[in-house]
Amino acid sequence: MSSLSISPFVSGRGRELFTFRLRRWSHCRVTVALPTLAMNITADQQFIYLVTKMDAVEGAAQSPQPASDDSQRQRQRDDPTRNRYAGQRPINPERLKDFGEDEYVGKDVKTWELTVTGHSETLLNTGQDVTAYKASRSPEPCTRQAPFEDIRTAAFKIQHGIQKTPCTYSRLSKQYGMEIYLKKEYLHHTGSVKERGVWYLLTSLSQEQQRKGVILASDNDFSKAVAHHATELHVPVFIILSANTPPGRVKTCREYGAMVITYGSGAEESRSHAQKLATENGYLYLQEEDSTPYLAGLGTMGLEVYEQVNKLDAVILPAGGQRHILAGAAAPIKHLNPGITIIGVVPENYPTLQQSLGVGPTMKESAYTSHRFYGELFNSSFGSSTCQMSEELIDKVVTVKEADILVSMLRLMEYERATVDATGAIGLAAVIAGKLPELKGKRVVIAVCSGNVDVPLMRACLDRALVLDNRMCKFSIQMCDNTGDLAKLLEVLTREEVRVLDVIQERSFVTSDIFSIKVTSVIEVRDRSQMVQVERTLRERYTNFTWVERAED
Repeated sequence: MSSLSISPFVSGRGRELFTFRLRRWSHCRVTVALPTLAMNITADQQFIYLVTKMDAVEGAAQSPQPASDDSQRQRQRDDPTRNRYAGQRPINPERLKDFGEDEYVGKDVKTWELTVTGHSETLLNTGQDVTAYKASRSPEPCTRQAPFEDIRTAAFKIQHGIQKTPCTYSRLSKQYGMEIYLKKEYLHHTGSVKERGVWYLLTSLSQEQQRKGVILASDNDFSKAVAHHATELHVPVFIILSANTPPGRVKTCREYGAMVITYGSGAEESRSHAQKLATENGYLYLQEEDSTPYLAGLGTMGLEVYEQVNKLDAVILPAGGQRHILAGAAAPIKHLNPGITIIGVVPENYPTLQQSLGVGPTMKESAYTSHRFYGELFNSSFGSSTCQMSEELIDKVVTVKEADILVSMLRLMEYERATVDATGAIGLAAVIAGKLPELKGKRVVIAVCSGNVDVPLMRACLDRALVLDNRMCKFSIQMCDNTGDLAKLLEVLTREEVRVLDVIQERSFVTSDIFSIKVTSVIEVRDRSQMVQVERTLRERYTNFTWVERAED
């Protein structure tokens, strides 16, 4: 008989599946005694078991007689331990090395997945009683931060539904004097890190609840992620939006596969209608709150950051309405290395995180209205769990101006070819604004968490950012209305190698002289130094010269 020494190192809610990693033996039969294992596991959990040693069986050194292909296929079909999930991709040893002993991960390791038969329903009950959720509520909120074991389990399970995003060195590092690595979460299918938490949350639901479906009333990144992954998992999904929701957002949710219903004139009426439908039809009403599966799924980003960047000094995360990202991603990083600095960044106009920690100015609730630019960063309410986690995990909170966020969006587009929204750009904005001088020379990861921005809004943001960056300028000159005078002005601009974007001539409203005109021009320059040179040249040539718009120094 073979003697096995088995130790579990990953656990979590999943299928009735046990995976054994056997060393050197390519031909063996493993018998699983379910009652014996049931003493060491919690209800309905998926385990990975690492075989540390195995005694030789009689005749193990001898190679088995080769069998014909037909007999092998027949034996595989009749084998009760044959894995019915054999079509899935094998476990990547690189992903497992942080979950177990490195010495067991080698080229001579082979993987078997065995389906355990027996009294699974009595011995492996559902670990999280999702059937107990009320139809009109989201999953029960957690009272503490997501346990590291839950995050580690989520990281293992979401491999089948969520891609691992890159965390790459940025060319912006030299410009700001620190080693900057960008965690590119905007590369997810829906352009948001929230896919991680949503996928794990949906797969944690009971089969009965998945069959009935889910319903929500929002048009943010969370609802887009739910629409996409619920469709992929064959879970009916309904989204209730107000009648004044932009048509483009309605179209996007429908393209992701959701059944979209427009109801009411505002968000409050839409939520009430969604909760009513959930109660009447047995749907699960979902909203972004402090549920353990959701936070554990978001925490996988922090786990990946720790894997991808060695000798990490600090991590910059968006806060505000993204408090779940901050709380979820910071938990595994602080668990693995408490010395890593966690920094949260919030908009200066809406410092919701600082208020929850009692260090920011108090704002009236009426000040929090729908904001088109801040989007996911805009939220006035903090769950008790996320507030508590913020106090425990965050080392520093900084605020940034809207101008800093706009310039950050411009930098990411120019240097990283990344089209991101305010949520994705706010982390880099803290570096651009000079709010983190202590990170000079340090190795820093900035989470770029979202890339969902409307085209018209993106155009307006980039135009404004060019002005703030002293690269788009506007001036006016009052000059004589003589033939060739305007051509001479354009010749001056040509010699200065600037790009003329717009020229407007105005005659009717010029009151100083009937033979004078006012020429207003918008130009684009390379940088601030060229802007100063153009301004100096024009002031020397024209006496009646006005620099209409210029960024503050």
